[in-house]
Amino acid sequence: MTFEEIFAFLQQWQIALPIVLAVMAGFFFAGYRWAAVYVGLMPLINWSFGAVPTAAIPEAFGGGAFQPLAIVTGLVLVVRDFAQREMKHWVWGAMITGLILSMLTSWIVVVFASAAAFLISETVDWAVYTFSKRPLSQRILLSSTVSAPLDQMVFIWLASQIPSQEGIFAWGTILTGIASKLLGALVVSRVIAAQEKRALQNDMNPA
Repeated sequence: MTFEEIFAFLQQWQIALPIVLAVMAGFFFAGYRWAAVYVGLMPLINWSFGAVPTAAIPEAFGGGAFQPLAIVTGLVLVVRDFAQREMKHWVWGAMITGLILSMLTSWIVVVFASAAAFLISETVDWAVYTFSKRPLSQRILLSSTVSAPLDQMVFIWLASQIPSQEGIFAWGTILTGIASKLLGALVVSRVIAAQEKRALQNDMNPA
């Protein structure tokens, strides 16, 4: 079999899905539960780029197309923060694993665009999360605020180089994607903030 034939064989959903699930299970049973979610979300998101129908954005609002699963992309940045709590700097290994798995579910150009976007945004995200001493809820929101715009702009620009996606690079696509990612981060941040507040109250008023 040629490389192209092997690649096409591995990209069949009945082959790709068990591989992704097996890798996720490996992380999970190794004690890295958030990392398991992280490596699973990456191929899902890259798959959705070509498989999930988009909604056209009126030219008055910047044009382009809205990707319904963009909010999940925001959540993956948050999940990465939790994965780093488990794995420390080894989270980079989880990111590389997720990108390799993405080759089973996406066009190679999409994987390249995703890899470049993740490399830039995750570096910023990692730095903010690592060096900031703020509470977790604030670090999640701060890191996503910085990394989400970078991730969206780099990914959309590179993905627009695909012949069938030439018109995707539009401000409507970029801004709605950023907003969706920040919304996902905001929801998680508020949930964590509530937990932090309860924990602080319990420490101040022990039973």
